[in-house]
Parts: sequence; C-alpha cells; structure tokens
Amino acid sequence: MQIPFLDLRTQYQQLAEQLEHRVLHVLRSGQYILGPEVEAFENRAAQYLGVADAIAVSSGTDALLMALMGLGVGPGDEVLVPDFSFVATAMVVARVGATPVFVDVEPDTLTIDVQQAAAKVTQKTRAIIPVHLYGQMADMDAVLQLAREHDLWVIEDAAQAFGAEHRSGRKAGTLGTIGCFSFYPTKNLGAAGEAGLIATNDPALAARLRIIRNQGQEYRYDSTVIGGNFRMDAVQAAILNVKLPMADRWNQQRQQLAHTYRRLLEQAGLVEHPHRPIRLLNVRYADSQAVFPHVYHQFVVLAHRRDALRQFLAQQGIETQVYYPVPFHQQQCFSQYPSIADPFPVATAVAQQVLALPIYPGLSLAAQQAIVQAMKQFYDA
Repeated sequence: MQIPFLDLRTQYQQLAEQLEHRVLHVLRSGQYILGPEVEAFENRAAQYLGVADAIAVSSGTDALLMALMGLGVGPGDEVLVPDFSFVATAMVVARVGATPVFVDVEPDTLTIDVQQAAAKVTQKTRAIIPVHLYGQMADMDAVLQLAREHDLWVIEDAAQAFGAEHRSGRKAGTLGTIGCFSFYPTKNLGAAGEAGLIATNDPALAARLRIIRNQGQEYRYDSTVIGGNFRMDAVQAAILNVKLPMADRWNQQRQQLAHTYRRLLEQAGLVEHPHRPIRLLNVRYADSQAVFPHVYHQFVVLAHRRDALRQFLAQQGIETQVYYPVPFHQQQCFSQYPSIADPFPVATAVAQQVLALPIYPGLSLAAQQAIVQAMKQFYDA
C-alpha cells in the first residue's frame, strides 16, 4: 500500500472551482502584489485570530525577520530560542546581528523549557521566541511571566500552529508582542507558494511593520527605515481567502486522525509503558476548554531505532519525515555562538528519535491501520 507523507491534491480537488475562479480574477485584475485581495485576507485573518492588525508577508521566515527588525533587535542584543526547531527560528536572529541563545526543550512537548530559559537571561536579553512546535503551543503562561519579570518582547513562532488555542481561548500567535505564521503549502493553512503573516495588537508596531514590508517606504521612493521586499503576492492571498474558512474543519480532522493514531498505537501494544519502543508526546492544555489545544501540523512520535524503522516503512511504501534531525547547537552556521557549548540533553536525544507519520485531511483509516501494523511488524521481528 503506497501511503504518501502528504497529499495536497485531494484538498485542491475539493476547492478547485473556487480556487481557480479566485486566481483567475487576480490574473485578470492586473494587481499582482498587495492590493485588495491581500487587504481582504489581512482583514479576515485579523478577525479569525482576534487581533487588531494582521500584516500579510512573503513567508513565515520573513515574518520572524520583520518582527525582529520592527522591534529594533540588533547587534549587542540576545534572543532566547529553543534549541530544537526549524533552523529559521534562530537564523533570523543572526541575520539582524543579534545573538541567538539556545535553550533546551521540554521532554514531553519538545517546546522551549522556560525554566532553563530563565537561567539564561542576561542584561543583553531583549526577546524570547517560543515555537509552537508541530501544532502545539509552548507554555505561554510561563513564557509571558518570564517576559514580564525581565521586560522581554515575546515573538511567537506560530508557523506550525495556525488555529491552535491557549486554554484562555486566545489563538496561538496572539498572546505575545508579535505572532508569526507560515502559509507554506504543507502547513495546516497553506498557500500555493511562499506566504506568511504577522499578528499584533500594537497599532504603532503594525504601522512600522507595514513600512518595513515595502522597502522601508511610507511613501513611494521615500524610505524612512531599513526594510525589505516582504510583500505577499495577490495570488497567494486569493488562495488563502478561499482556504481560510476551512481552517477549523481541517484542524478538527487532524485532531481526529491524531486520536486514531493514539488508539491504534496503544492497541498494538507499542506505547503501553515506558519500555515499549514508541513514546507519544503529551498534549498541553488537553483538559482545558480550548477547542484546538493542538492542531497536529505533524503527528510525531519518539521511536526506538528510528532510522531503521523509517527505512522499513519506506520499503512498505509508507513515507515518513524527520523534524528535526540536527538541533541548533550542532549546526555549523551557529558555531560562533557561545551557547552551543551548553548541554542540551533533551534536544540531542530527541533529534535521534523523532519520526513524523502521515497526517492530513483525507488520510484514510485503512492507511493509518496499515502504518501502525507495519510499525508493529518491525518491532515484533
């Protein structure tokens, strides 16, 4: 049975008529960068997230970079980041000339360990970037408390968590100073190319970010600050305008698929106690009133003999991925930063164990059963 890691064709087929109509409208309009389609998406996204301002940008990475630029983070400043995430989270800090300070992650959620982050705060620390990894929010109560105690900006990396909710009912990306989202095609809400979003409730900061987005220009050919080309294409906005009303439904389907995985893995005897070969990550806020405490951008398990298991599954036609095989402190591009010498036992260990199984709306029960059965076959051999 061939089971792809991700299948975007089914999603497209469900919305093909609407998508093609909307994109064709943009093509005929002649307005391809920013414009009314982008403004419409910004308004709808702000309403969905419950924030005052949403700024549509070119990618999730650029959203993070712009956030740092908008806050004035630069040389001489330090920014706390989790050691385990997609590399862009730390790389944007280096790109503005600041120092990324790596912090180990929690063993049960793989999000930033705020207790350890507190121990790394110095007089140079200006901000903390919690990553809502795999669709699960970091411990924002603890992050916000740390930020209040040390007067830090909080830049939420919500690239993988569009629609996730804190137990307060507020959406991921809306609790800190700035929230940053990615709409890369594989995300829960995905465009047909690169696209991102910044969310904030600070009107002055929003105005500054809009200027930064367009080469630092408040008026044409009059650049008042250093900016860049961070504008969203109208075609991507058109696609997102069609998909946004589906976001909650798709997140609910992902939650149902995750629940099924958990049940099947437990029934297979793979996760019954600590000595079994598979460990499931905990779900933060699972017992709260939040509708989406975890939106499962990825369904990740910690697997014994991960690489051999992955090779076996591939032989059965089952695609998997590893997010992420190399923590930041082991990345060559960060070798000049002193925090790489610190111990990172959790990040180091889980990088050898994380395995993402296929999860996307449209994945069948038969496919999930085949995946778990193949995993059981491998460990029973």
